[in-house]
Amino acid sequence: METNSRKEIGRACANFHPSVWGDWFVTTSSDEMIDVLTKQRAEELKEQVKSMLSDVNDCLQELNLINEIQRLGVAYHFEAEIKDALHKMYDAHINGNDVSDDLHATALWFRLLRQQGYNVSSNAFQRFKDEKGEFKATLKDDIRGLLSLYEAAYLGTREDKILDEAIHFTTEHLKLAMPYLSSPLSNLVQLALDVPLQKRVERLQSRYYISIYQEEEEKNDVLLEFAKLDFNMLQSLHKKELGDISRWWKENDFSRKLPFIRDRVVECYFWVLGVYFEPRYSRARRMMTSIISLLSVLDDIYDVYGTLEELELYTAALDRWDWAAMDLLPEYLKVHYNALLNVVEKFEDELSLEGKLYRIPYLKKAFMVVAKAYLVEARWATTGYVPSLEEYMKNALLSSAYPTLTLASLVGMGDVAAKETFEWAINVPKVVKAIGVICRLKDDITSNELEQKRTHVASAIQCYMKEHGTTYTDTCKMFREDAAGAWKDVNMECIEPIPVPREVIMRPLNLVRVIELLYQHRDSYTNSAEETKERITMVLVDPITV
Repeated sequence: METNSRKEIGRACANFHPSVWGDWFVTTSSDEMIDVLTKQRAEELKEQVKSMLSDVNDCLQELNLINEIQRLGVAYHFEAEIKDALHKMYDAHINGNDVSDDLHATALWFRLLRQQGYNVSSNAFQRFKDEKGEFKATLKDDIRGLLSLYEAAYLGTREDKILDEAIHFTTEHLKLAMPYLSSPLSNLVQLALDVPLQKRVERLQSRYYISIYQEEEEKNDVLLEFAKLDFNMLQSLHKKELGDISRWWKENDFSRKLPFIRDRVVECYFWVLGVYFEPRYSRARRMMTSIISLLSVLDDIYDVYGTLEELELYTAALDRWDWAAMDLLPEYLKVHYNALLNVVEKFEDELSLEGKLYRIPYLKKAFMVVAKAYLVEARWATTGYVPSLEEYMKNALLSSAYPTLTLASLVGMGDVAAKETFEWAINVPKVVKAIGVICRLKDDITSNELEQKRTHVASAIQCYMKEHGTTYTDTCKMFREDAAGAWKDVNMECIEPIPVPREVIMRPLNLVRVIELLYQHRDSYTNSAEETKERITMVLVDPITV
């Protein structure tokens, strides 16, 4: 009876809105090319910026230049130069040469070095406290300094108690100052208060920052022009990639054959663009977008449409990973199974030519792990079982799909993703556990009301409320605090020494930034017709006027 109930309710009541993009990227992505003169101009500007980095001899000017380069989205062109500059600053610090008694300079120095993985101490901010141990009242008038401290404080770990105080202090005074600030500073402060830089998706924040930076009186015109040209050139590349992926999606006819799913291939590519946007990751984006799109469909199969009997059958088929298992499946599951096996076989063909075939068994295992976690939740939903929070979170870490997506992000990368890296990822290291916690809690807080209107597994909120008798509001508040604590764990895991190359550790960090964006106020992946559409338009549709 309960299985039949799930079947009837689940197959009728999801009501996901259709794709807001249709065939737009299929028909327009390959039509636009960047002309040769634009590329030549960009190369000239790039060399000028490189000269600026080598010629600057003032520490604060160098910090500001690096900050601007990073925020404008062009730091990937100057990774070696920036790494060398920050290493010299760290060496100077080790030798007892502090950067400045200026709040802005100290906070910027701290943030840039922490971002690079240097374990600089937050005690650097003790000098800005008074004899009572509180931040000096005079700092409230230094808006640039407050803003820099605010951004730096979000790189704190659980040990950095002073940075918790800094977040409270700066947030209060930046909000109080907002009505009296003029553009572009007011825009910069509002952007930070909305989401701090450490939690922002780099490609989108660069688009915002370019529009703010061009209003600055002391802007660097060479750097600004280069950032605009580079943004447009990257956008052209990304549109071509998305066009190819959209054609694959359309050829598989998912939206017609599986009308119950979220038709979100464009949003999936946008998600992956948050993980890596640089040209050298083009193949990685293509591969990962295929995987995340198929995971999204898998989620809807288990969460919305399938009966428990069908899901048990499909989980067994995924565990076999064998074309012969196709014959045992109902037609709608064959659609997904066929697409999945085809995609992974193509990966195998491509990677085998490079001696990277070892990656595929890890990908298959990660996919099976998330399917089994989805099945556990389907059983709970079918029987009406409400687990303890501990039991729920143990499974939810896997059903968040973030351990699977972390591993999937490595499949198309270069030699830096060695076999040892895949061993690290498949064993769900602490940084991946932390982003899984953030993902699940953010998702449950924003999606809870909508999902509980249909037959659905109890969320973390229901589990905790039943177990402890708390209110909905108090539970959500506690989970937001838990997510903030997990962010501190992410920050800690990104500080040297780290067990994998920095290029690898950036993938889970960027994955959790996407969660912060898409689940900031609601589930704007499922409901993608408003702010997510606007954001995609900014990044993937509208070029910047140069």
